Amino acid sequence: MAQGTVQVTHTGTSRWRRRTGEYASLAAALEAAADGDVLTVAPGTYRENLVVQRAVTLRGPEGAQGSVRIAPADGVPLTVRASAVIQDLHVEGQDAAAPAVLVEDGTPELLGLRVVARSASGIEVRGGARPTVRRCTVDNPAGVGIAVLDGGGGVFEECEVVAAGQAGVAVRSGAHPRLERCRVHHAAGSGLTATGEGSALEAVGCEVYEVRGSGVQVTARATAHLTDCDVHRTTGDGVTLDTDAVLTLADCRIHDIPENAVDLRSRSVLTLTRTTVRQFGRNGLSVWDPGTRVDANQCEIFDSTGDYPAVWVSDGATAVLDSCRVHDVPDALFVLDRGSRVDVVDSDLSQVRNTAVSVSDGATAQLDDCRIRDAATGAWFRDHGSGGTLNNCTLDGNRTGVIVTKGADPTIERCTVDLPSEAGVYVSAGGRGSFLNCRVTGSAGYGFHVIDGCRTTLRKCRTERCARGGYEFADGGPDTAYDSGPLVEDCTGDESTGLTAPAAPEPVVQTAAQSPGLLGSIPGQRTTEQEPLIASAAAPDPARTSKAVLGELDALVGLDSVKREVRALTDMIEVGRRRQRAGLKAASVKRHLVFTGSPGTGKTTVARLYGEILASLGVLDKGHLVEVSRVDLVGEHIGSTAIRTQEAFQRAHGGVLFIDEAYALSPEDAGRDFGKEAIDTLVKLMEDQRESVVVIVAGYTAEMERFLSVNPGVASRFSRTITFGDYGPGELLRIVEQQADEHEYRLAEGTSEALTKYFTEIPKGPAFGNGRTARQTFEAMVERHASRVAQLADPSTDDLTLLYPEDLPGLP
Repeated sequence: MAQGTVQVTHTGTSRWRRRTGEYASLAAALEAAADGDVLTVAPGTYRENLVVQRAVTLRGPEGAQGSVRIAPADGVPLTVRASAVIQDLHVEGQDAAAPAVLVEDGTPELLGLRVVARSASGIEVRGGARPTVRRCTVDNPAGVGIAVLDGGGGVFEECEVVAAGQAGVAVRSGAHPRLERCRVHHAAGSGLTATGEGSALEAVGCEVYEVRGSGVQVTARATAHLTDCDVHRTTGDGVTLDTDAVLTLADCRIHDIPENAVDLRSRSVLTLTRTTVRQFGRNGLSVWDPGTRVDANQCEIFDSTGDYPAVWVSDGATAVLDSCRVHDVPDALFVLDRGSRVDVVDSDLSQVRNTAVSVSDGATAQLDDCRIRDAATGAWFRDHGSGGTLNNCTLDGNRTGVIVTKGADPTIERCTVDLPSEAGVYVSAGGRGSFLNCRVTGSAGYGFHVIDGCRTTLRKCRTERCARGGYEFADGGPDTAYDSGPLVEDCTGDESTGLTAPAAPEPVVQTAAQSPGLLGSIPGQRTTEQEPLIASAAAPDPARTSKAVLGELDALVGLDSVKREVRALTDMIEVGRRRQRAGLKAASVKRHLVFTGSPGTGKTTVARLYGEILASLGVLDKGHLVEVSRVDLVGEHIGSTAIRTQEAFQRAHGGVLFIDEAYALSPEDAGRDFGKEAIDTLVKLMEDQRESVVVIVAGYTAEMERFLSVNPGVASRFSRTITFGDYGPGELLRIVEQQADEHEYRLAEGTSEALTKYFTEIPKGPAFGNGRTARQTFEAMVERHASRVAQLADPSTDDLTLLYPEDLPGLP
């Protein structure tokens, strides 16, 4: 057969009618061919746009796969509109507005095609077409790998998308393909995506990896069913469902995901069976919104690489875990927001660094016949409206078995807490809860520890071998109602035959767990730090008077407007004290402040002096400064932020809490950020402890204005904003002169002028540090001076003390 020719074997109903012909072009051969004919194409490159409209076989020569290239300059290289067989061709598409291979009708077979294109899609199936596509490869870095649209279908077997500029496989507009043993990788969008009502994707034995979007994405009422599939090494989430999507995963493996392994919201429904989820950077399962639901049966979620809960259920969503295992994670299960619910049956939660089950913001959790092992906290019901039931569960080897706080009211029935390293059950800060037929054994602390006069019910409970005692009840202090406290019936411990709660609010034992705060002391927190703070609350008067401290303030370089503001505020406080002594009303003065300005303008120094002034006036007990930032206040999971913020307040008791870069608590793209929890806690503590702690929030001017505008509850707590302006060249020179005097250096003739010019020309961008820059400049001059003088054999006093213009560092 000559180069560039097409040999056509014409067949009929009789073998006597069989004949062979040769054609100069593919188009001519296709025009002459009849149904059943076989077109064998000679090796070569064909710049033709082929349209197959008959049930023919179009193939390359035997044993020379890829030797036939269909590569027109534009348009669709290969269009199939019949039940043809297309085999062993190399198809190249160059038109970004058209597919490389388009299947529009019939039930054709595409076998062994190699599609290399920069097209809208590599292979596209539309309408009534139902092709069978086997062992085909698509390399299309400019568009979709395989697109099935407009009601199209078909089966793709052992196919591979090696690159795609968008989705690897896209199913839209009522299409419904089936993928078997396919591989999709190196896609710039999602690996597999199905969208639109009536769209359905089925995948069996497939692998999706190295994609820059989600591994699998199902949206807008589409459905998908994946069996025995692997999804791994994505840049985005492993699996994403949105807007009434329905997905079933059976015997699948989702792993090595930097974001959420599975994220679903907006009334989507996910069913997982015998599926493993591991090595995820955020949540293993992230479930959002009313009507959204996950049902997991015989699944395993483990080996988190991030600091987020393995299962997150919020905003009214529902999750059911039946016979599942969750282990080696920071937190196992977080359910939050009113209407959210989790049901866990016959499941294991183990090797949890923080909290195994956390219920907050009015959510509900129901656990039946579950085992919780080796967690910092087994189950924590955090706040008012949060509750549910733990029934016939075992909590073994946790630091604390169950915590109930802030009005939460769960029911714990027939549960056993074995070998907790602290309390078996801990109730504080207005928590309630009913504990029925429960047992705590081998606790290193108390069995049941109920403080703050919490109205907890204990009925037919038992403690055994609890190191500090089986039961400890401590009230909330003199303001506790007479009828508050636990209700105890038929409870026993191995140290006594029976137990009843105290009839009056007199505490059985007064313990450190009564320290004041938003949550009270939580087991495992740093209570040893709190004791000296409480003991030293009545600190002696400071050594310096307010006049002496104001003198130090006045000695600071620049800051004239700041000094006026602080003096005005100090005068208001002092006159108010004098009016009170004279029997007159004193104006209410809010002492909390906002400091705005660039770094290095003296905000921390002024905050320290302000605290000392307030202490000298008797407004604060000690006046010390506790400086924190976002990292000190915001925890990695719900609840830890409130505790961190409370601890910061405790350290600042009697002094000033200075929050630097406070705007970071409310980032513009907050999402699920826990900074809001820190802000809410701050607002409450600033009100509850307004006489004992002064709060100063500080940061860049524009960012702090945004922070206060989006948090009116915070803004209302502050009396005034003090702006710290940038230092001018003359003020920076004065700081260097002060540093030189303090360290016994002198500026040689011409050095002051050189410094002024240096500070005039230095870039004033984000890295400029004002006073810090001046101090760093002085330190650099001292280093350069030392390098110069060290070369002198017998330096004079002037040599050792004078700083010259050449000692200045270069401009950054």
